[in-house]
Order: sequence, then C-alpha cells, then structure tokens
Amino acid sequence: MTSPLSSGSSEPRMAPARPDAVVTAGTARFTVLTDRLIRMEQSPDSVFTDAATQLVLTRDLGATPDFQVVRGDDRLEILTEHLHLSYQPSRGFSRSGLTVSLRTAVLNLHGGTWHHGDVWDPHESYPTNLGGTCRTLDEADGRVELGPGLLATNGIAVVDDSASLLLQEDQWVRPRPGASPVDGTPAGEDLYLFGYGQDYRGALRDFFALTGPTPLVPRALLGNWWSRYHSYSGEEYLELMDRFAAEELPFSVAVLDMDWHWVDIDPAIGNGWTGYSWNTDLFPDPARFLAALHERGMEVTLNLHPAAGIRRHEDAYAPMMRDLGRDPASGEEIPFNIADTAFVASYLEHAHHTLEEQGVDFWWLDWQQGGVTDIPGLDPLWMLNHVHFLDSGREREGGRRRPITFSRFADASSHRTPIGFSGDTVTSWDSLAFQPEFTARAANIGYFWWSNDIGGHMFGVKDSEMMARWVQLGCFSPINRLHSTASAFNSKEPWRYSRNARAAMNAYLRLRHRLVPSLYTWARRAAADGVAPIRPLYHDYPRRMGAYSHHTEFLFGDLVVVPMVHRADATGLAQESAWLPQGTWFDLPTGRRYTVASDEGAELALSRRLEQVPVLARAGSVVVLAGELSEAAGANPRRLDVLVVPGADGFFVLEEDDGSPEPGADAVVRTRFSLAWDEDAGSARLEITQEGPRGVVPEAREITVRLLSVGGDARASLDGRPVEVGVRPADGLTLGGGLDVALGEVSLADGGATLSLEGVRTEPPGLADEVFSILEPVEIDYMVKDRAWEVVRSGATGGALLGGLRAVGVPDAVLAAIAEVA
Repeated sequence: MTSPLSSGSSEPRMAPARPDAVVTAGTARFTVLTDRLIRMEQSPDSVFTDAATQLVLTRDLGATPDFQVVRGDDRLEILTEHLHLSYQPSRGFSRSGLTVSLRTAVLNLHGGTWHHGDVWDPHESYPTNLGGTCRTLDEADGRVELGPGLLATNGIAVVDDSASLLLQEDQWVRPRPGASPVDGTPAGEDLYLFGYGQDYRGALRDFFALTGPTPLVPRALLGNWWSRYHSYSGEEYLELMDRFAAEELPFSVAVLDMDWHWVDIDPAIGNGWTGYSWNTDLFPDPARFLAALHERGMEVTLNLHPAAGIRRHEDAYAPMMRDLGRDPASGEEIPFNIADTAFVASYLEHAHHTLEEQGVDFWWLDWQQGGVTDIPGLDPLWMLNHVHFLDSGREREGGRRRPITFSRFADASSHRTPIGFSGDTVTSWDSLAFQPEFTARAANIGYFWWSNDIGGHMFGVKDSEMMARWVQLGCFSPINRLHSTASAFNSKEPWRYSRNARAAMNAYLRLRHRLVPSLYTWARRAAADGVAPIRPLYHDYPRRMGAYSHHTEFLFGDLVVVPMVHRADATGLAQESAWLPQGTWFDLPTGRRYTVASDEGAELALSRRLEQVPVLARAGSVVVLAGELSEAAGANPRRLDVLVVPGADGFFVLEEDDGSPEPGADAVVRTRFSLAWDEDAGSARLEITQEGPRGVVPEAREITVRLLSVGGDARASLDGRPVEVGVRPADGLTLGGGLDVALGEVSLADGGATLSLEGVRTEPPGLADEVFSILEPVEIDYMVKDRAWEVVRSGATGGALLGGLRAVGVPDAVLAAIAEVA
C-alpha cells in the first residue's frame, strides 16, 4: 500500500554530497561537508549511503571547502582549514586507525583530538562535551544523565547515524542495505564529526543545514497551558477556564489528559489506558465543548497512549476493520502497528481525523511502551512523532495547518517534531533545581522546545514556596505547561496555595502571556537562524569561563534569567549564584543596576524574596510585551507595551506573521524599535518603523512605553506632538519603577513614529531605599533592625556599610542581600 504520509514514490530519497567533497580509501569513505564537518563511513562491502536518513536530510551544504588530501603507504590524511583527519586503512575504524584533530586552539587545556571509539563520560572531572538531552524525565527526582550534545570545550563532537533508517520519497522508512533483518543492527558505520571549537552557533547552524531546521511553532503554544490528570466534565472544564479569565489568568492551550476517553472498559478487552472515543458521560457534545474553548482563544490537545491498539468499543473500530479487510463482527482487537502503512492510513483517517474535524488541534502522544516494530531497527516513538507531525500539516478541508505534535524525545532528529513532553517528574526541590539546566542544555543538540511539568507531576509534598518558584521558572521556559497527577489535592490553580505564593504565581502567569510577542520573535529566529530561544550563556559567551559555571542560569532571548531553585532560609530570602557578562545590566523586577567592568564578567550572589526572580537586561534593551491580558496569545496584539532599559543605545525587531503554515515574505511584518540614549544630555529617542504587508497586524496599535529605572523632569513628544509622562511605582513582583509614556493609537504602516524624550535620567533605586526594602520584612529583633538602619543613615557605603551591619547583628543571609546592592 502507498504511504499515507506523501504521494511520493517508495524509492529512497536521495541526498548525495557534492562529488568533489568525497574521498575514498578501501572500505572507507570521507566527505568534507564543511571545513569543520566531516562525514566518516565504513562499509565492509564498500557500498555507501547517499540516501536521506531519519536524521540527515541533505549533504549538500554549499560550496565544497578547500581541503588537501595526502596519501601514503597505508595512510590517508585530509586537512581543512580547521581539521586534520588521519586514517590507516589496515587498522580501519579503530582507536589507532582513525583520528581527527583540530588545527586551532580550543578552550579545553587538553586540546581537541578525537579517536575513533571515544565515548563521552558525563561524570568526567574536566568537562569536554557540554551535554545534550535525554528521552524522558519519567520518575526523575532531580538530576538524570544526559546524552552528548554538539558543543564541547575540546571542540569536537561526533553524531553516530549508523543505525538510522533510510527515508523514502513518500516519507516512509526502510532499513539500510546490509542491516540485520532481526534488529536492524548496521553492517558498517556512518559518523559525522563536528569540529567547531567554540564556534557553537556555527555548529548548530550546520547541524540544522544537515538535518533540517527547527519548525516554526504555532504562536498560541507560547502562552500558558492548563493540564491536569483529572476526570473533568466538559462543563467543569469550561467553568475553570472562566474562573481563570475572571482572575485575569490567561491560558492559551487546553490539555485534556486521558479521561477525555472511556477508561472504564470491559476487562475482557484490556484496560482503558488507550482510547480514541469521547467519554460522552463527561462530554456529551464534544464538538460544542471544543468550540467553546476555541471561542476563548484556546488551542486544544488530547492525551493518547496508543500502544494497546483499537478495541471493539472504539468509534473507529468498525470502519478500520473494514479498511483492513477484516470483519467487525469478530470483535478482535486491531493491534497497534505504526510500521504498517495500511494500519497507519486507517488509524489516521478514522481515529484522528474525525476528532480533528470536531475541533482537536493537536495530539499529546504519551508513548512509553516498547521499542520494537515490524521494521527492524525502527523506534516506534520516532515513527509516532514523524507520522503525527506530518499528518498534522496535511492538506484538509479548510486548508493546511502549521504542523505540530507533543511527544517525547526520540533521537537527534527530534527537533523537527516539536513540542517535547519531558515526562512525569517527582515533585521536589531537586527536580526544580535540575529543570532549568535540563531545558537549556537541550539546545546543545538543537532541541529547543521542551515542555516540562511545571510544578512537578507526582509524589512529593505540597509546598507553596516551591510551586511559586516553579511557575516563575515556567514563565521563562520554552513552554509553560502547568500539570499534575491524579489527586484531589495535587493541582496547580494559584488559589490553592498560600497568599504570597498565589500573588507570585498570578504575576508570572500574566507576565508569560505578555512575553509572547518577544518569544514568538525568537521562535521565528530559531526556525530561520538556528538560534535557541532558551540557551546556556556559553552559546553567546563561549570564551568566558564564567558562562560555564552556573548550570541553572540561562538566556531567555537576550535576557539573563537566574531562577530561584533553592528554599529560602528563616529570613525569607533565597539566594542563587550567577555570572554576568561585561556591561551594564538592570534587573527588571527590582530596577537594580549592575555594572560589570571586567571583560571576564563577574560572579554575583543574588538574593530574592518569594515575589521576585532575577531577570537581567543589558542597558539599551527593548522588550516588547503584549499590553492586554484579554487578547489571545495566538493573535498579533492590538495593544503593546514597550519596555525600555536605559543607559545605552539598542534595538529590537519584533517579527509577526499571519499564522499560515509557512509564512513567506508576503505574510511577515517586522517592527523595528531603535533606541538612542544620551545620558549626559538627559535625552532619548525611540524610533518605531514597520515593514511588511498590510492586514497581518492591526492597522493601529495602542502603545505604551515603559521606562525602567528612569526619573527626572521628563518631557515627551510623539512626532512633535506632546504626550503625557507618568510616574510608575514598582509593582513588587515583575517590574521595577520608572516612567510610563502613553502614545495612544499609533499607525505604523505609513512612515512609523518617533518618541522624543527630554529631561530624563537613569535612576535605579537608591541604596538606602534598597536596604530598607530588604530589612523591613525580615523577622528579627527590632533593636537589631533599628541599629542597622542607623548604620545605613550614617552614609556608610561598601565595606564600611557591611562591616557596620555585621557588627550590630544583622544575619548573614540579610548581609548577603545587602551586599548585592551595596
């Protein structure tokens, strides 16, 4: 039967390299793809693979680089500008027979040389490979072992594609010639050596050129997701969504765990873990229920555990039996077989498309069972991801949709099938502490869109402080999906936690919704340029040792985020260590200014109460936010807030599109915000220009410019017309104090707009105010606090201030918080 995935032929999809890039030596073939990327193949019968594989889609990465080939007795050497490969045919692919060295310096003191057979030890004392990701966090309580990534301090990483199946023109797969008919074990080896030194962005760029880009994810998925393993009725679910709206808590994705389908089924046909038919006791009118969620601006995904196949109670059973030439009256199970084209075609049409016609937007493939299929060597998880992603973007009535799926990580090609479901973690501080590292490091293997269970999934204890900290992390995660296991007590509604935790959760859920315009811009950059929206700091600062020092710290776009992942002490203060690059930085929630003079950066200890988390923006940053919580996350907003960080020139280009599957130039609008800041003159200028077609974004937008840590006798004009300037106090949660300038409705399609400011000055919180805000909530002896305040009012600074405070008995944790601002 033809493939249900494409009308192409069943022939292998060819992906040859340029002929002048290929060098052969007996049973080995080497292909110089770039001056830093070499393919190394070994085949016992000297038959090599030019077809695309599950991982590799093309091997023509542009003009063949200059390289030199030196042949001698039992020796082959290939030299590019950056690499030196040495091969002895008599020794073959062995540790002594095949080596590659970098010809340029690397960060690791031991240099950059790879020997065939080298295996990364994740427990090594002096890190080489910087790690990648893993298949799942199921049952994890804290740290798990990660697989290797593409980035390494010694500059070399190898991706093994030997066991990868071949990809056909019709998007189906087949074993490689010579592979074992039992388990698909390959007859030879197929390795890709990335020797990029500390050019980490170059490594990722060429990885995506080789394997295909990260797709552009739907915009709505970047808002807040509500998920809970709970047997909601349709009415109950909608009532909860309405309460969220009333509390000004915006959600853009509705997740229904397995109880949407029948789970209490006849034991004679198995359990109810797998299901494809609505439980009409809970959802008597599924189409109406789904429409009601869409009317609230939400996308909908349903949970699937597809391993058990199609049983006789399913709505899809009879038509699938007839499709497969079997008698529905037999009542026999249809086994799940993702490797069979006939089954997959019928499965998609009857078990999925009918539900999608009712309004299901995408599927949560909660696959945990088995690793064997009828195609030797084919991982069923990989095939599930591949099949469902392609099918979600098929031609259908009403037009194609942007493809998406939601499933676990299968292999290094999984970046092509986002979003990732990381699995069922234990609810603990250890799990929270590992999650930012886990999420950011995945960018080292090109996997950008992990969705973790925010708040943890199962076991553990209820802890309001931990939950608030987890939601703060979720705000700055690729996907913010609150989730919990089946328990009457384990759920993530903010009103189920302490008053302070609830306030923090509310604030950061709202902030996440408002961050969608900026995050979607980074999603477009991820697809176009291969730059991760959430990434370790060494992606941007690869030559600075401090960028490797703090595993929980990460970049969210251009913002440095330091999640608070440890419990506060008795003073109510939690502390995290961090590294900041050279420059002037402002903390968005507090407005504090940090000046780092050394080009090596600086180590900091950051203390925060429950309400805040450090989010640091470089001077001159422009952060574009949605200005209205009631506007759907999936829509290009009519109201914008433009957060301006003072002290330097800067710019940001906001990218928006029409939501089509593959928006081209005629569907993309770019709005450029250019900031010129003159501290000495007390003036600033923000130019806003727009390019792109009309009709993609609102013709007129209501824009408010929010200046962080700015004061003075400010005067503002928009294109020469005076506009009002107002003082904005710090909200105590997500944004420090400053000035607001309401521009009103602005039409940018015809020439843009310019905001001019005079009489402004950078004005971060003063030292006395900062110290008072730290001391005031601390529950210690009043006499100590009064004496400490006398030290502050004396005008002491620096070491004298800290020494005086220590002398009067201020606790160490409080001193650390004051040291941060002093």
